[in-house]
Amino acid sequence: MDQNRTSGRMRRDALDIFKAGLEAVEARDAVRNALALEGDMLSAAGRLYDLRKFRRILILGAGKASAFMAAGAEEILGARIDQGLVCVKYGHGTDLKKIRLVEAGHPVPDANGEAAARAILELATRSGPDDLIIFLLSGGGSALLPLAWEGIRLEDKQKAASLMLASGATIHQINTVRKHCSRIKGGRLAQAAAPARIVTLIISDVVGNDLDVIASGPTVADPSTFEDALETIGQLGLKEKMPDAIISHLEAGIRGLVPETPKAESFDWRHVQNEIIADNLQALEAACEKARSLGYNTLLLSSRIEGETRTVARVHGAMAREVAATANPIAPPACLLSGGETTVTICGNGLGGRNMEFALAAAVDIAGCRDMVVLSGGTDGTDGPTDAAGAVSDGLTTARAARMGLDASDFLRRNDSYHFFEALNDLVVTGPTHTNVMDLRIMLIGLPTA
Repeated sequence: MDQNRTSGRMRRDALDIFKAGLEAVEARDAVRNALALEGDMLSAAGRLYDLRKFRRILILGAGKASAFMAAGAEEILGARIDQGLVCVKYGHGTDLKKIRLVEAGHPVPDANGEAAARAILELATRSGPDDLIIFLLSGGGSALLPLAWEGIRLEDKQKAASLMLASGATIHQINTVRKHCSRIKGGRLAQAAAPARIVTLIISDVVGNDLDVIASGPTVADPSTFEDALETIGQLGLKEKMPDAIISHLEAGIRGLVPETPKAESFDWRHVQNEIIADNLQALEAACEKARSLGYNTLLLSSRIEGETRTVARVHGAMAREVAATANPIAPPACLLSGGETTVTICGNGLGGRNMEFALAAAVDIAGCRDMVVLSGGTDGTDGPTDAAGAVSDGLTTARAARMGLDASDFLRRNDSYHFFEALNDLVVTGPTHTNVMDLRIMLIGLPTA
């Protein structure tokens, strides 16, 4: 089989492996697996609730996957739902019967998100001890719940979000700042809803599944402080660029003029249940199973990969070349899988995202290698500010590009991976995937004979 035909087969395999990972963490199914109703008894991730003891059931939520999470909740609870509201990214909605849906801006917040956050907080605040709130949370919830303290305008939050995203900040750093500018994040929603019972079902998009970081943890104790938030801004070199209102607010919090987010020891959390119902490892395990079924020896490297995208891509490329040359640590045909979420420090003026940049940096590293394919994709279907989930590349990518007059290294230098792969027709475009568990990276080395 010639190299082009081999590459084509391996590319199809990589896409099938990626899709298998997505299907394993689909939001509607995740909620249906977490909730079970038998008579008046609701099981939520194994904990039982007697619905006869509750006057109302409220469904609230936010995040890119929250609409399909809400659809799953409606299937289980149906007419028992009294009221609900979820906020999702534009284009990520679905038809709901009992729960109101608001679409809003992400990753930069907008007025729709602000209005939805205010309405969600009001519903939570008006709840009582005989109310059950099921809160549906997924990645993206931070940007979709932009309800700031008095004195901080929406424009201030938009500028802060854009600055931090462009700086290469980690989600932990970004959400430390967000929590301390918010009236709803960092456990404040749970604080407002007390003593109502809260069951938060979570689709994790955070390395290590840190509950306080996923969507800035609206129903979780917050270990970070105002000091941490201001220090983070300084570490990112953004103190002089940040809106004055945000810096002034954080400084006021340090002086005790704004209440700190609720801590594990400062609030009674017994009325709150937080449960992870889908995560990156679950997607990777399903991808592994698919790869094995296609005939690949499979190695799951880690679900916790972080760091600068280009560096991570070079390391993955080196591992793939080692497998090809020495059959260490596994023999070809092989599939190396990893997850997590890397960061891109933007130096150029191009268009792209961390997954496309990974695929491009890996293409440069494995240039000339036979029978080697790389796919990197965001499980939410969106890579950076683009319509692509990621991209696929192989050992022939840079040579193909050169024949078209495209210099892969130049596109990488300008952070313009989107236009590079668009020209090669190698973007991975899925549309909304109805989930969000960070990224999947797939490296195939050698073609199965069967």
